[in-house]
Amino acid sequence: MIQYALKCAEGHSFDSWFQSAEAFDKLSASGMISCAVCGGGKVEKAIMAPRVSAPREARGPLTQPASPAEQALAELRRRIEKTSDYVGADFVTEARAMHEGEAPERSIHGEARLDEARKLLEDGVPVAPLPFLPNRKTN
Repeated sequence: MIQYALKCAEGHSFDSWFQSAEAFDKLSASGMISCAVCGGGKVEKAIMAPRVSAPREARGPLTQPASPAEQALAELRRRIEKTSDYVGADFVTEARAMHEGEAPERSIHGEARLDEARKLLEDGVPVAPLPFLPNRKTN
C-alpha cells in the first residue's frame, strides 16, 4: 500500500491509499479517481515529503518512555531492579524456600512458568507477575 497526497483542479487537497504506484496510474488514466471534497475528476499527485522513520537506535533506547504510563512502568522497573535480587530461573525455588523458612526473606524477582506461579499461589506463597520481562543478567 502507498499513500499519496492528492490535489484536484479546484485546489482541494486530500490523501488516499492505493495498492501500488501502478494502481494509482491505472486508476488515474481511466478517470476513476475523484476529489474527496468536491467530486471533481481532474486529480493529480501533490508534492509531498516522504515519511521515513528513524532506525530504532536513532530513536533512543526503549527505556526512555514518552507517555505517563510508560514513564510509570519504567520507574516501577527501576525501583524493582534496585531494591530486589534477580534470581532468574531459580525464582520458584527461592520463593518457596523463603516461604517455608529455609532461606532468609528478601525481595526477589525472576522467572517462572505460569503453572509454577499458580502452584506457588495455591500453596500460599505471595507472588505477583511483573508487567515487564526482566533484564536477563549473565554472570
